[in-house]
Amino acid sequence: MKKALFISVFIISTCGLIYELLAGTLASYLLGESVTQFSIIIGVYLFSMGLGSYISRMIEGDLVAKFVDVEILIGLFGGFSSAILFLSFSMASFFRVPLFFLVIVIGMLVGLEIPLLLRILRKHLVFKDLVSKVLTLDYIGALFASLLFPLFLVPKLGLVRTSFFFGFLNVGVAAWSTWVLPIESTKIYFLRAKSVIVLTLLAIGFSFSDLVTQFSEENLYTDEIIMAKSSPYQRIILTRWRDEIRLYLNGHLQFGTRDEYRYHEALVHPAMSSHISPRKILVLGGGDGMAVREILKYDSVESVILVDLDPMMTDLFKNNDMLKGFNNNSLSNPRVKVVNADAFLWLDENHSFFDVVIIDFPDPNSFSIGKLYTTAFYRLLKKNLNLGSLISVQSTSPLFAKKSFWCIAETIKTSGFKIYPYHVYVPSFGEWGFVLAGNLTGGKVAALKFTKDLKFLTDNEMTSLFKFPLDMDSVPVEINRLDNQSLVRYYEEEWKLITPY
Repeated sequence: MKKALFISVFIISTCGLIYELLAGTLASYLLGESVTQFSIIIGVYLFSMGLGSYISRMIEGDLVAKFVDVEILIGLFGGFSSAILFLSFSMASFFRVPLFFLVIVIGMLVGLEIPLLLRILRKHLVFKDLVSKVLTLDYIGALFASLLFPLFLVPKLGLVRTSFFFGFLNVGVAAWSTWVLPIESTKIYFLRAKSVIVLTLLAIGFSFSDLVTQFSEENLYTDEIIMAKSSPYQRIILTRWRDEIRLYLNGHLQFGTRDEYRYHEALVHPAMSSHISPRKILVLGGGDGMAVREILKYDSVESVILVDLDPMMTDLFKNNDMLKGFNNNSLSNPRVKVVNADAFLWLDENHSFFDVVIIDFPDPNSFSIGKLYTTAFYRLLKKNLNLGSLISVQSTSPLFAKKSFWCIAETIKTSGFKIYPYHVYVPSFGEWGFVLAGNLTGGKVAALKFTKDLKFLTDNEMTSLFKFPLDMDSVPVEINRLDNQSLVRYYEEEWKLITPY
Protein backbone atom coordinates (compact mmCIF):
# COMPACT_ATOMS: atom_id res chain seq x y z
CA MET A 1 0.00 0.00 0.00
CA LYS A 2 2.77 2.42 0.90
CA LYS A 3 4.49 1.95 -2.44
CA ALA A 4 1.20 2.47 -4.27
CA LEU A 5 0.56 5.70 -2.41
CA PHE A 6 4.06 7.00 -3.10
CA ILE A 7 3.53 6.34 -6.81
CA SER A 8 0.25 8.22 -6.48
CA VAL A 9 2.09 11.18 -4.93
CA PHE A 10 4.40 11.38 -7.94
CA ILE A 11 1.49 11.21 -10.42
CA ILE A 12 -0.73 13.73 -8.68
CA SER A 13 2.11 16.22 -8.13
CA THR A 14 2.92 16.02 -11.84
CA CYS A 15 -0.75 16.56 -12.70
CA GLY A 16 -1.04 19.48 -10.29
CA LEU A 17 1.77 21.44 -11.88
CA ILE A 18 0.56 20.61 -15.40
CA TYR A 19 -2.82 22.25 -14.68
CA GLU A 20 -1.01 25.35 -13.42
CA LEU A 21 1.17 25.48 -16.56
CA LEU A 22 -1.87 24.94 -18.79
CA ALA A 23 -3.76 27.84 -17.21
CA GLY A 24 -0.75 30.17 -17.46
CA THR A 25 -0.01 29.17 -21.05
CA LEU A 26 -3.62 29.54 -22.18
CA ALA A 27 -3.91 32.92 -20.49
CA SER A 28 -0.76 34.17 -22.22
CA TYR A 29 -1.80 32.66 -25.58
CA LEU A 30 -5.27 34.21 -25.48
CA LEU A 31 -4.69 37.40 -23.49
CA GLY A 32 -1.04 38.16 -24.33
CA GLU A 33 1.77 39.45 -22.06
CA SER A 34 3.05 36.16 -20.72
CA VAL A 35 4.92 37.44 -17.62
CA THR A 36 1.86 39.16 -16.17
CA GLN A 37 -0.46 36.25 -16.96
CA PHE A 38 1.88 33.60 -15.55
CA SER A 39 2.59 35.69 -12.46
CA ILE A 40 -1.10 36.18 -11.65
CA ILE A 41 -2.04 32.59 -12.45
CA ILE A 42 0.77 31.16 -10.30
CA GLY A 43 -0.06 33.49 -7.42
CA VAL A 44 -3.79 32.68 -7.44
CA TYR A 45 -3.10 28.95 -7.91
CA LEU A 46 -0.68 28.78 -4.96
CA PHE A 47 -3.03 30.82 -2.79
CA SER A 48 -5.84 28.42 -3.66
CA MET A 49 -3.62 25.44 -2.81
CA GLY A 50 -2.96 27.02 0.57
CA LEU A 51 -6.68 27.51 1.07
CA GLY A 52 -7.29 23.87 0.18
CA SER A 53 -4.62 22.74 2.62
CA TYR A 54 -6.29 24.78 5.36
CA ILE A 55 -9.72 23.34 4.57
CA SER A 56 -8.29 19.79 4.74
CA ARG A 57 -8.19 20.05 8.55
CA MET A 58 -11.98 20.09 8.56
CA ILE A 59 -12.30 16.80 6.68
CA GLU A 60 -13.00 13.83 8.94
CA GLY A 61 -14.30 10.30 8.52
CA ASP A 62 -13.27 7.89 5.78
CA LEU A 63 -10.21 9.77 4.49
CA VAL A 64 -9.47 7.29 1.70
CA ALA A 65 -12.93 7.67 0.21
CA LYS A 66 -12.64 11.45 0.43
CA PHE A 67 -9.19 11.31 -1.19
CA VAL A 68 -10.68 9.30 -4.07
CA ASP A 69 -13.47 11.89 -4.44
CA VAL A 70 -10.90 14.71 -4.54
CA GLU A 71 -8.93 12.93 -7.26
CA ILE A 72 -12.07 12.41 -9.35
CA LEU A 73 -12.95 16.11 -9.04
CA ILE A 74 -9.43 17.23 -9.95
CA GLY A 75 -9.46 14.96 -12.97
CA LEU A 76 -12.86 16.28 -14.03
CA PHE A 77 -12.11 20.01 -13.62
CA GLY A 78 -8.46 19.78 -14.66
CA GLY A 79 -9.15 17.49 -17.61
CA PHE A 80 -11.81 19.74 -19.10
CA SER A 81 -10.08 23.02 -18.15
CA SER A 82 -8.35 23.73 -21.47
CA ALA A 83 -11.43 22.85 -23.52
CA ILE A 84 -13.62 25.11 -21.35
CA LEU A 85 -11.16 28.00 -21.61
CA PHE A 86 -10.79 27.72 -25.37
CA LEU A 87 -14.55 27.60 -25.86
CA SER A 88 -15.29 30.40 -23.40
CA PHE A 89 -12.72 32.68 -25.02
CA SER A 90 -14.16 32.12 -28.47
CA MET A 91 -17.77 32.73 -27.44
CA ALA A 92 -17.66 35.29 -24.64
CA SER A 93 -15.90 38.44 -23.54
CA PHE A 94 -15.74 37.40 -19.85
CA PHE A 95 -12.91 34.90 -20.35
CA ARG A 96 -11.26 35.80 -17.05
CA VAL A 97 -14.30 34.58 -15.08
CA PRO A 98 -14.00 30.89 -16.08
CA LEU A 99 -10.20 31.22 -16.07
CA PHE A 100 -9.95 32.23 -12.43
CA PHE A 101 -12.85 30.01 -11.38
CA LEU A 102 -11.00 26.97 -12.71
CA VAL A 103 -7.65 28.09 -11.28
CA ILE A 104 -9.18 28.56 -7.82
CA VAL A 105 -11.19 25.32 -7.85
CA ILE A 106 -8.35 23.17 -9.18
CA GLY A 107 -5.86 24.86 -6.85
CA MET A 108 -8.02 24.22 -3.79
CA LEU A 109 -8.54 20.58 -4.75
CA VAL A 110 -4.82 20.08 -5.38
CA GLY A 111 -4.15 21.68 -1.99
CA LEU A 112 -6.29 18.98 -0.36
CA GLU A 113 -4.33 16.07 -1.85
CA ILE A 114 -1.07 16.02 0.10
CA PRO A 115 -2.58 16.73 3.55
CA LEU A 116 -5.06 13.89 3.03
CA LEU A 117 -2.30 11.53 1.90
CA LEU A 118 -0.14 12.43 4.90
CA ARG A 119 -3.01 11.65 7.22
CA ILE A 120 -3.69 8.33 5.45
CA LEU A 121 -0.02 7.29 5.64
CA ARG A 122 0.78 8.49 9.16
CA LYS A 123 -0.15 5.12 10.70
CA HIS A 124 2.38 3.31 8.53
CA LEU A 125 5.49 5.53 8.68
CA VAL A 126 7.46 7.57 11.20
CA PHE A 127 6.35 11.18 10.73
CA LYS A 128 9.76 12.56 9.68
CA ASP A 129 10.18 9.79 7.08
CA LEU A 130 6.62 10.30 5.87
CA VAL A 131 7.00 14.05 5.31
CA SER A 132 10.42 13.78 3.67
CA LYS A 133 9.34 11.03 1.25
CA VAL A 134 6.03 12.62 0.28
CA LEU A 135 7.49 16.09 -0.25
CA THR A 136 10.51 14.70 -2.13
CA LEU A 137 8.24 12.85 -4.55
CA ASP A 138 6.02 15.94 -4.81
CA TYR A 139 8.96 18.13 -5.88
CA ILE A 140 10.36 15.47 -8.23
CA GLY A 141 6.94 15.26 -9.89
CA ALA A 142 6.90 19.03 -10.30
CA LEU A 143 10.32 18.96 -11.96
CA PHE A 144 9.22 16.16 -14.27
CA ALA A 145 6.11 18.13 -15.28
CA SER A 146 8.06 21.35 -15.90
CA LEU A 147 10.40 19.54 -18.31
CA LEU A 148 7.74 17.42 -19.98
CA PHE A 149 5.34 20.31 -20.63
CA PRO A 150 7.39 22.46 -23.06
CA LEU A 151 9.52 19.71 -24.58
CA PHE A 152 6.85 17.13 -25.37
CA LEU A 153 3.30 17.88 -24.28
CA VAL A 154 2.65 21.23 -25.98
CA PRO A 155 4.28 20.42 -29.35
CA LYS A 156 3.09 16.78 -29.51
CA LEU A 157 -0.28 16.67 -27.76
CA GLY A 158 -1.39 20.29 -27.71
CA LEU A 159 -3.00 22.06 -24.77
CA VAL A 160 -6.48 20.51 -24.94
CA ARG A 161 -5.27 16.91 -25.28
CA THR A 162 -2.72 17.47 -22.50
CA SER A 163 -5.37 18.55 -20.01
CA PHE A 164 -7.59 15.56 -20.86
CA PHE A 165 -4.64 13.18 -20.57
CA PHE A 166 -3.62 14.38 -17.11
CA GLY A 167 -7.22 14.46 -15.98
CA PHE A 168 -7.33 10.81 -16.99
CA LEU A 169 -4.24 10.16 -14.84
CA ASN A 170 -5.82 11.84 -11.81
CA VAL A 171 -8.99 9.79 -12.07
CA GLY A 172 -6.85 6.72 -12.75
CA VAL A 173 -5.20 7.27 -9.38
CA ALA A 174 -8.67 7.51 -7.85
CA ALA A 175 -9.81 4.23 -9.42
CA TRP A 176 -6.54 2.50 -8.52
CA SER A 177 -6.89 3.66 -4.91
CA THR A 178 -10.17 1.75 -4.56
CA TRP A 179 -8.20 -1.47 -4.98
CA VAL A 180 -5.05 -0.73 -2.98
CA LEU A 181 -6.43 1.30 -0.07
CA PRO A 182 -8.83 0.21 2.67
CA ILE A 183 -12.30 1.62 1.94
CA GLU A 184 -15.67 0.77 3.44
CA SER A 185 -17.24 -1.93 1.29
CA THR A 186 -20.45 0.03 0.90
CA LYS A 187 -18.58 2.85 -0.84
CA ILE A 188 -16.18 0.95 -3.09
CA TYR A 189 -18.55 0.24 -5.97
CA PHE A 190 -20.01 3.75 -5.91
CA LEU A 191 -16.51 5.29 -6.07
CA ARG A 192 -15.49 2.94 -8.86
CA ALA A 193 -18.65 3.78 -10.80
CA LYS A 194 -17.91 7.51 -10.50
CA SER A 195 -14.33 6.89 -11.62
CA VAL A 196 -15.46 4.93 -14.67
CA ILE A 197 -17.98 7.62 -15.67
CA VAL A 198 -15.43 10.43 -15.44
CA LEU A 199 -12.73 8.34 -17.16
CA THR A 200 -15.17 7.72 -20.00
CA LEU A 201 -15.96 11.43 -20.32
CA LEU A 202 -12.25 12.28 -20.35
CA ALA A 203 -11.51 9.61 -22.95
CA ILE A 204 -14.28 11.01 -25.16
CA GLY A 205 -12.92 14.52 -24.64
CA PHE A 206 -9.42 13.37 -25.57
CA SER A 207 -10.73 11.69 -28.73
CA PHE A 208 -12.59 14.82 -29.83
CA SER A 209 -10.05 17.40 -28.65
CA ASP A 210 -9.22 18.41 -32.22
CA LEU A 211 -12.88 19.27 -32.77
CA VAL A 212 -12.88 21.40 -29.61
CA THR A 213 -9.82 23.31 -30.78
CA GLN A 214 -11.19 23.61 -34.31
CA PHE A 215 -14.57 24.88 -33.11
CA SER A 216 -13.06 27.48 -30.79
CA GLU A 217 -10.59 28.71 -33.40
CA GLU A 218 -13.30 28.91 -36.06
CA ASN A 219 -15.14 31.27 -33.73
CA LEU A 220 -11.98 33.30 -33.16
CA TYR A 221 -11.06 33.57 -36.85
CA THR A 222 -13.60 34.76 -39.38
CA ASP A 223 -11.86 33.06 -42.32
CA GLU A 224 -11.46 29.36 -43.06
CA ILE A 225 -8.60 27.80 -41.09
CA ILE A 226 -6.41 25.78 -43.45
CA MET A 227 -3.55 25.00 -41.06
CA ALA A 228 -3.16 24.99 -37.28
CA LYS A 229 0.00 23.91 -35.51
CA SER A 230 1.49 24.35 -32.06
CA SER A 231 5.21 24.68 -31.43
CA PRO A 232 6.90 25.06 -28.04
CA TYR A 233 6.92 28.81 -28.73
CA GLN A 234 3.62 29.72 -30.35
CA ARG A 235 0.33 28.73 -31.97
CA ILE A 236 0.58 29.01 -35.76
CA ILE A 237 -2.69 29.54 -37.67
CA LEU A 238 -3.14 29.99 -41.41
CA THR A 239 -6.52 31.14 -42.72
CA ARG A 240 -7.89 31.60 -46.24
CA TRP A 241 -10.48 33.93 -47.66
CA ARG A 242 -10.87 33.61 -51.43
CA ASP A 243 -7.32 33.91 -52.77
CA GLU A 244 -5.80 35.50 -49.65
CA ILE A 245 -3.83 33.59 -47.00
CA ARG A 246 -3.32 35.11 -43.56
CA LEU A 247 -0.78 34.09 -40.92
CA TYR A 248 -1.57 34.44 -37.21
CA LEU A 249 0.89 33.79 -34.38
CA ASN A 250 -0.77 33.40 -30.96
CA GLY A 251 -3.82 35.12 -32.38
CA HIS A 252 -1.95 38.13 -33.77
CA LEU A 253 -2.05 38.80 -37.52
CA GLN A 254 1.43 38.70 -39.08
CA PHE A 255 0.58 39.21 -42.74
CA GLY A 256 -2.01 38.76 -45.45
CA THR A 257 -0.77 37.66 -48.85
CA ARG A 258 -2.88 40.28 -50.62
CA ASP A 259 -0.86 43.22 -49.27
CA GLU A 260 2.20 41.80 -47.46
CA TYR A 261 4.42 43.20 -50.23
CA ARG A 262 3.74 46.72 -48.93
CA TYR A 263 4.96 45.76 -45.47
CA HIS A 264 8.02 43.81 -46.60
CA GLU A 265 9.10 46.28 -49.27
CA ALA A 266 8.90 49.07 -46.70
CA LEU A 267 10.78 46.98 -44.14
CA VAL A 268 13.64 45.93 -46.41
CA HIS A 269 14.31 48.32 -49.28
CA PRO A 270 14.98 51.64 -47.52
CA ALA A 271 17.91 50.05 -45.66
CA MET A 272 19.13 47.96 -48.60
CA SER A 273 18.93 50.85 -51.06
CA SER A 274 20.65 53.24 -48.65
CA HIS A 275 23.77 51.08 -48.45
CA ILE A 276 26.40 51.48 -51.16
CA SER A 277 26.99 47.75 -51.57
CA PRO A 278 25.07 45.47 -49.17
CA ARG A 279 26.82 42.11 -49.14
CA LYS A 280 26.37 40.47 -45.75
CA ILE A 281 22.83 40.68 -44.45
CA LEU A 282 21.31 39.61 -41.14
CA VAL A 283 17.57 39.06 -40.66
CA LEU A 284 16.29 38.73 -37.09
CA GLY A 285 12.82 37.23 -36.90
CA GLY A 286 10.97 36.99 -40.19
CA GLY A 287 10.82 33.19 -40.24
CA ASP A 288 8.29 33.36 -43.09
CA GLY A 289 11.12 34.26 -45.50
CA MET A 290 9.28 37.26 -47.02
CA ALA A 291 11.95 39.75 -45.99
CA VAL A 292 14.64 37.41 -47.33
CA ARG A 293 12.75 37.32 -50.64
CA GLU A 294 13.10 41.09 -50.94
CA ILE A 295 16.78 41.06 -49.90
CA LEU A 296 17.67 38.55 -52.63
CA LYS A 297 16.56 41.05 -55.28
CA TYR A 298 19.95 42.75 -54.81
CA ASP A 299 22.78 41.30 -56.91
CA SER A 300 25.41 42.52 -54.44
CA VAL A 301 24.13 40.22 -51.67
CA GLU A 302 26.62 37.45 -50.92
CA SER A 303 25.08 35.92 -47.80
CA VAL A 304 21.97 36.18 -45.67
CA ILE A 305 21.68 34.76 -42.16
CA LEU A 306 18.11 34.42 -40.88
CA VAL A 307 17.81 33.98 -37.10
CA ASP A 308 14.36 32.88 -35.95
CA LEU A 309 13.52 31.18 -32.67
CA ASP A 310 10.95 28.69 -33.95
CA PRO A 311 12.12 25.83 -36.22
CA MET A 312 8.52 24.89 -36.98
CA MET A 313 7.98 28.32 -38.50
CA THR A 314 11.06 28.25 -40.74
CA ASP A 315 10.46 24.61 -41.73
CA LEU A 316 6.90 25.41 -42.81
CA PHE A 317 7.97 28.30 -45.02
CA LYS A 318 10.90 26.36 -46.40
CA ASN A 319 9.19 23.07 -47.21
CA ASN A 320 5.45 23.64 -47.62
CA ASP A 321 4.69 23.93 -51.34
CA MET A 322 2.09 26.66 -50.91
CA LEU A 323 4.00 28.73 -48.34
CA LYS A 324 7.39 28.63 -50.05
CA GLY A 325 5.65 29.95 -53.14
CA PHE A 326 4.89 33.18 -51.28
CA ASN A 327 8.56 33.79 -50.43
CA ASN A 328 9.85 32.59 -53.82
CA ASN A 329 11.56 29.66 -52.10
CA SER A 330 13.94 32.15 -50.50
CA LEU A 331 14.82 29.98 -47.51
CA SER A 332 16.30 27.33 -49.83
CA ASN A 333 18.51 29.81 -51.67
CA PRO A 334 22.19 28.77 -51.42
CA ARG A 335 23.10 32.26 -50.16
CA VAL A 336 20.71 31.90 -47.20
CA LYS A 337 21.51 30.23 -43.88
CA VAL A 338 18.68 29.61 -41.41
CA VAL A 339 19.54 29.57 -37.69
CA ASN A 340 16.95 28.66 -35.07
CA ALA A 341 17.99 30.46 -31.91
CA ASP A 342 17.11 33.27 -29.55
CA ALA A 343 18.29 36.41 -31.33
CA PHE A 344 19.60 38.00 -28.14
CA LEU A 345 21.76 35.00 -27.24
CA TRP A 346 22.84 34.44 -30.83
CA LEU A 347 24.07 38.03 -31.21
CA ASP A 348 26.04 37.74 -27.98
CA GLU A 349 27.93 34.73 -29.36
CA ASN A 350 28.23 35.93 -32.97
CA HIS A 351 31.61 37.07 -34.33
CA SER A 352 30.53 38.13 -37.84
CA PHE A 353 29.79 41.66 -39.02
CA PHE A 354 26.94 42.76 -41.24
CA ASP A 355 26.21 45.55 -43.71
CA VAL A 356 22.44 45.58 -43.26
CA VAL A 357 20.27 44.14 -40.47
CA ILE A 358 16.53 43.67 -40.98
CA ILE A 359 14.63 43.23 -37.70
CA ASP A 360 11.21 41.68 -38.13
CA PHE A 361 10.19 40.62 -34.63
CA PRO A 362 6.55 40.31 -33.53
CA ASP A 363 5.09 43.30 -31.73
CA PRO A 364 6.31 43.70 -28.11
CA ASN A 365 3.26 42.15 -26.44
CA SER A 366 5.29 40.30 -23.78
CA PHE A 367 8.48 40.80 -21.82
CA SER A 368 10.15 37.92 -23.64
CA ILE A 369 9.71 39.83 -26.92
CA GLY A 370 10.11 43.24 -25.32
CA LYS A 371 13.74 42.43 -24.41
CA LEU A 372 14.46 42.46 -28.17
CA TYR A 373 13.50 46.15 -28.28
CA THR A 374 15.69 47.33 -25.38
CA THR A 375 18.84 49.46 -25.26
CA ALA A 376 20.73 46.32 -24.22
CA PHE A 377 19.69 44.55 -27.42
CA TYR A 378 20.46 47.48 -29.75
CA ARG A 379 23.86 48.07 -28.15
CA LEU A 380 24.65 44.39 -28.55
CA LEU A 381 23.53 44.61 -32.17
CA LYS A 382 25.80 47.59 -32.76
CA LYS A 383 28.84 45.42 -31.95
CA ASN A 384 27.88 43.21 -34.91
CA LEU A 385 27.80 45.99 -37.51
CA ASN A 386 30.34 47.20 -40.02
CA LEU A 387 31.18 50.87 -40.32
CA GLY A 388 28.36 52.44 -42.32
CA SER A 389 25.92 49.60 -41.66
CA LEU A 390 22.17 50.20 -41.54
CA ILE A 391 19.34 48.56 -39.65
CA SER A 392 15.59 48.53 -40.24
CA VAL A 393 13.19 47.71 -37.41
CA GLN A 394 9.47 46.95 -37.61
CA SER A 395 8.03 49.19 -34.92
CA THR A 396 4.23 48.69 -34.64
CA SER A 397 1.65 51.35 -35.56
CA PRO A 398 2.46 55.05 -35.03
CA LEU A 399 -1.28 55.75 -35.27
CA PHE A 400 -2.84 53.15 -32.97
CA ALA A 401 0.19 52.74 -30.67
CA LYS A 402 1.91 56.11 -30.85
CA LYS A 403 3.81 55.83 -27.55
CA SER A 404 4.98 52.32 -28.43
CA PHE A 405 6.28 53.45 -31.83
CA TRP A 406 8.17 56.46 -30.51
CA CYS A 407 9.46 54.46 -27.56
CA ILE A 408 11.12 52.07 -30.04
CA ALA A 409 12.51 54.97 -32.06
CA GLU A 410 13.90 56.82 -29.04
CA THR A 411 15.34 53.61 -27.58
CA ILE A 412 17.26 52.98 -30.80
CA LYS A 413 18.47 56.59 -30.77
CA THR A 414 19.60 56.33 -27.12
CA SER A 415 21.56 53.21 -28.08
CA GLY A 416 23.83 55.30 -30.30
CA PHE A 417 22.10 55.23 -33.70
CA LYS A 418 20.97 58.06 -35.91
CA ILE A 419 17.32 57.34 -36.62
CA TYR A 420 14.99 57.93 -39.55
CA PRO A 421 11.43 56.92 -38.50
CA TYR A 422 8.91 56.30 -41.27
CA HIS A 423 5.50 54.75 -41.87
CA VAL A 424 3.47 53.06 -44.57
CA TYR A 425 -0.17 52.18 -45.07
CA VAL A 426 -0.82 48.42 -45.17
CA PRO A 427 -4.56 47.62 -45.59
CA SER A 428 -4.39 44.55 -43.30
CA PHE A 429 -2.85 46.59 -40.46
CA GLY A 430 -3.56 50.25 -41.17
CA GLU A 431 -0.71 52.71 -40.71
CA TRP A 432 2.43 50.81 -39.79
CA GLY A 433 5.76 52.12 -38.58
CA PHE A 434 9.44 51.35 -39.07
CA VAL A 435 12.72 52.84 -37.96
CA LEU A 436 15.70 53.08 -40.29
CA ALA A 437 18.87 53.60 -38.28
CA GLY A 438 22.51 54.25 -39.15
CA ASN A 439 24.07 56.95 -41.32
CA LEU A 440 22.45 57.62 -44.66
CA THR A 441 24.72 59.10 -47.31
CA GLY A 442 24.10 62.83 -47.10
CA GLY A 443 21.52 62.25 -44.37
CA LYS A 444 18.66 62.22 -46.90
CA VAL A 445 16.25 59.65 -48.24
CA ALA A 446 15.21 61.51 -51.37
CA ALA A 447 18.15 60.21 -53.36
CA LEU A 448 17.46 56.51 -52.78
CA LYS A 449 17.42 54.30 -55.88
CA PHE A 450 15.42 51.14 -55.56
CA THR A 451 15.93 47.83 -57.25
CA LYS A 452 13.51 46.76 -59.95
CA ASP A 453 10.67 44.28 -59.48
CA LEU A 454 8.89 46.20 -56.70
CA LYS A 455 5.11 46.44 -56.50
CA PHE A 456 4.81 49.50 -54.28
CA LEU A 457 7.91 51.53 -53.43
CA THR A 458 9.24 54.17 -55.79
CA ASP A 459 11.73 56.98 -55.30
CA ASN A 460 8.92 59.52 -55.04
CA GLU A 461 6.80 57.37 -52.73
CA MET A 462 9.72 56.88 -50.36
CA THR A 463 10.09 60.56 -49.56
CA SER A 464 6.51 60.85 -48.31
CA LEU A 465 6.92 57.93 -45.92
CA PHE A 466 9.30 59.90 -43.70
CA LYS A 467 6.75 62.68 -43.14
CA PHE A 468 4.49 62.28 -40.09
CA PRO A 469 1.12 64.07 -39.76
CA LEU A 470 0.11 65.57 -36.43
CA ASP A 471 -1.81 62.50 -35.24
CA MET A 472 1.33 60.37 -35.59
CA ASP A 473 3.93 62.93 -34.54
CA SER A 474 6.46 62.20 -31.78
CA VAL A 475 5.44 62.24 -28.11
CA PRO A 476 7.50 62.13 -24.89
CA VAL A 477 8.25 58.52 -23.89
CA GLU A 478 10.43 56.50 -21.54
CA ILE A 479 13.37 54.57 -22.95
CA ASN A 480 12.84 50.82 -23.06
CA ARG A 481 15.43 49.09 -20.88
CA LEU A 482 15.74 45.55 -19.64
CA ASP A 483 14.95 46.56 -16.08
CA ASN A 484 11.77 48.49 -16.84
CA GLN A 485 10.30 47.17 -20.13
CA SER A 486 8.25 50.36 -20.47
CA LEU A 487 7.53 49.47 -24.10
CA VAL A 488 5.48 46.42 -23.12
CA ARG A 489 3.40 48.58 -20.79
CA TYR A 490 2.80 51.19 -23.52
CA TYR A 491 1.90 48.48 -26.01
CA GLU A 492 -0.54 46.73 -23.70
CA GLU A 493 -2.28 49.98 -22.77
CA GLU A 494 -2.60 51.26 -26.33
CA TRP A 495 -3.68 48.08 -28.10
CA LYS A 496 -6.16 47.21 -25.34
CA LEU A 497 -8.15 50.24 -26.47
CA ILE A 498 -8.37 48.69 -29.95
CA THR A 499 -8.85 45.04 -28.91
CA PRO A 500 -10.30 45.11 -25.37
CA TYR A 501 -10.34 41.31 -24.99
